[in-house]
This record gives sequence, C-alpha cells and structure tokens, in this order.
Amino acid sequence: MAYHQLILSLGGNLGDKAEIFEETSDWIDKLIGKTTLRSPIYETPPWGFMSDNNFWNQVLAVETNLGPMEVLQKIRAIENHFGRKRKDGNYLSRKMDIDILFYDNEIIKTEELTIPHPMMELRRFVLVPLADILPDHTHPVTGKKMAEMLSECRDNSEVTTISL
Repeated sequence: MAYHQLILSLGGNLGDKAEIFEETSDWIDKLIGKTTLRSPIYETPPWGFMSDNNFWNQVLAVETNLGPMEVLQKIRAIENHFGRKRKDGNYLSRKMDIDILFYDNEIIKTEELTIPHPMMELRRFVLVPLADILPDHTHPVTGKKMAEMLSECRDNSEVTTISL
C-alpha cells in the first residue's frame, strides 16, 4: 500500500482549545493516518476578520493511504463534529478548522479542493509552524522552501508559542 505525505494546518479560537486540539489529533490518527511530525501550538490573532478570541494554530505531517478527496471528506467530518459552520466568502470564529497544505508534491485544482493551499504564503500562522517542522520542504508551485516563504511573508501578525 502506498503512503502519501499529507501536511495539515489546524486552527481554532472557540471552546477548550487544548481539549479540542487533542481530540482533533486523535480523530486524524483514527480516520486519516499516522501523525509523523507535529509543530508547537501557536497563539495568533484572527486573520481576515474581527473576534475577541485569539486562535491556536498547529501544523501536522501525516502519513496516509487515502486519496486527496477522501482526506477532504474525513476533514469535513471532523470539522462537523466540532460544529463547523461555513459562510461563503467570510471567515468565522470556530472550534476547529483543518486545511490541507500539501499532499505529497501534487498540484490539484478542482472546485472543491486546491493543493497546495493557495493562501498559505500570506499567513504567518501557517508558515511559522510549517517552517518549524519542514523548513526545507519545497513548494511545488513556487519552488521556494518553507523557511524562505516565511522570511518573505508580509503578514506581521504576532505568532506566540503556547506552553501546555
């Protein structure tokens, strides 16, 4: 059976974040695959909207035998478990949001799924934890390493390590 490297970004700003992140990791291990790398968890301000609650963010590398669309279905099931609501074109506070950053080095563009994640280079809350665990990973579209993308990122949001 072929395994694929899946890179996921987790984020949430509602509820008991420590419990939700732990439960999300358990669901990922059960439904998607084995977590092989885990960044520290960071606290960050909301991005793209206003909220009184800061986010926690983390990046995971996961070994999976699922295809990209199967992964997306499992992610939606996990997000739905936490009551995720989607509002077209608007960001909302949420308990858990899971984004697929990379699936191997594949480039996928469908109505439902774009890989690599098209907004990652704009977001320090994604690039800081990503560069922590995979600084030399090369973006298949830009050809840039994650550490380089972080150094070029214009987002100046504060990204602070959480000590659990």
